[in-house]
Amino acid sequence: MCGIVGILGQGPVAGQIVDSLKRLEYRGYDSAGVATLEGGLLTRRRAQGKLKNLAARLAEEPLAGSIGIGHTRWATHGKPTEVNAHPHASDGVAVVHNGIIENFRELRAELIARGVAFTTETDTEVVAHLVGEQLQYGKTPKEAVAAMLPRLRGAFALAFLFEGEEDLLIGARQGAPLAVGYGEGEMYLGSDALALAPFTNLITYLEDGDWVALTRESAEFYDAQNRLANRARVRTEASAFLVDRGNHRHFMSKEIHEQPEVVGRTIAHYLDMSAGRVSLPFELPVDPAALDRVTIVACGTAYLAGLCAKYWIERFARLPVEIDVASEFRYRETPMRPNGLTIVISQSGETADTLASMRYAKGEGQKTLAVVNVTTSTIARECDVVAPTLAGPEIGVASTKAFTCQLAALAAVAIALGRARGALTAEVEARLVSELIAIPGLMAEAIKGEAAVAQIAHQLSRSSDVLYLGRGVSYPMALEGALKLKEISYIHAEGYPAGELKHGPIALIDEKMPVIVLSPSDQWLEKTVSNVQEVAARGGRIILIGDARAAAEADVHLEKFIQMPDMAADFAPLVYAVPIQMLAYHTAVAMGKDVDQPRNLAKSVTVE
Repeated sequence: MCGIVGILGQGPVAGQIVDSLKRLEYRGYDSAGVATLEGGLLTRRRAQGKLKNLAARLAEEPLAGSIGIGHTRWATHGKPTEVNAHPHASDGVAVVHNGIIENFRELRAELIARGVAFTTETDTEVVAHLVGEQLQYGKTPKEAVAAMLPRLRGAFALAFLFEGEEDLLIGARQGAPLAVGYGEGEMYLGSDALALAPFTNLITYLEDGDWVALTRESAEFYDAQNRLANRARVRTEASAFLVDRGNHRHFMSKEIHEQPEVVGRTIAHYLDMSAGRVSLPFELPVDPAALDRVTIVACGTAYLAGLCAKYWIERFARLPVEIDVASEFRYRETPMRPNGLTIVISQSGETADTLASMRYAKGEGQKTLAVVNVTTSTIARECDVVAPTLAGPEIGVASTKAFTCQLAALAAVAIALGRARGALTAEVEARLVSELIAIPGLMAEAIKGEAAVAQIAHQLSRSSDVLYLGRGVSYPMALEGALKLKEISYIHAEGYPAGELKHGPIALIDEKMPVIVLSPSDQWLEKTVSNVQEVAARGGRIILIGDARAAAEADVHLEKFIQMPDMAADFAPLVYAVPIQMLAYHTAVAMGKDVDQPRNLAKSVTVE
């Protein structure tokens, strides 16, 4: 969440900083600001709301400094106002901050007791005051930062600009990502490589606990013990991706339509299509035959991808799977057997709770497999094995293509585990592989029904509550459909196992309640149909997503029917994801919502 950019340039940098921050808008934010040095003096411009407001402020009051820092803020402490916007400044230092300083209250009380006056409600301001104090004690900027960092608890990334220091930026990282970029007589700091892509593709990622001192010609890295550290430079492909909407109104629409291509790329990465088998691009970190359990940990949509994987692994590999949301798992002190397998799933690879859960699992002796979209992320660097999803940059906050690429990778892992354990024959593996190969084409066919989905969404936009139902592996998709709808349209929606309908949710059914039923022709079809009939008997508004057989079997009045292509049901979630994404998208558009940047949400959740 939030975004940091710092530039040591040759000419005015404020405009470049704003342009770079635009590449981080997908992280979510509610205010923005820039600070530069003008004749050695700190000068700031800040604005509430979107970056266009900051750009307008800079157009009226330009900044000419050739060194600066910028930030997009997502409010955690204090309202999203100009006063609370970063950068914060005190005693000759300006700071921008991603994350949360967990002990800011005690630090704030300590500073107030020493006579420090606070002007904001933020946790970040304590950092500026703590560094400013050290400068007043006569320390150099590097010494001041080194002395201050051990005082902080939490997950954070920081960038500092110092009055009178025209050739110095300092960055620090604890839990939240931060990268250094190298140019010709210029240096850069950024929350990720995407922000720095217009300037450089040569990047160094700070490790946890690192801080770095940048000049225009050098980068000195220090570890948590303030020892000089060598950190590798890597070339990133971020600049190769065209991050624009093309001919789509929103990034989310573009990313929905990209799914046949990107999922096809992911599937190809995991399959030997000519041999009709799975060919993982890595060695499993455990002996599958020796496993007696798999643990899956993730958050949000990634958790729902993991829930689909639970069905697949238990069915194909005959392995019990424990799955938990990372924010709960990390605090349960779960007993784990050494040499077991923990799968963590994260689009960004920086999700704080998932990262902490992975570290806990590793501490318990587990081997870890990370399903991530960003292979240079912290989770990817710390896990035993990376399973890349290859979705490319996903800008829309509500995940679409990253989710389906996670499903594709997890399906391949489930088949590989089953084959390695002898639970699947070569013939069954070949059938499953052929079903996966067909998925991109089926997704493209599902996208063709967008106009009909948009009409249904227009009617759905007038609802205040929506219920999603599914059985078996369609249950996680019911949860995902409800999550997508509430994320971007703000309509209250819930997903339930269809069999749970009569254990409570049926009380909600009336002639005003839309009930969206996910019903592929699978082994649960007959039972799902009986639940559809229960809804119909109580006057519920049924929207059925299924194939022609499902509609015929239902044999009740359907308010709407979203017809899906005929397909084998094993991997139906990858295809059924398309209509539930389009339904949420077009509902939000009909309501005039900010689809790509829904309120209160951030793309990369790097704090608890």
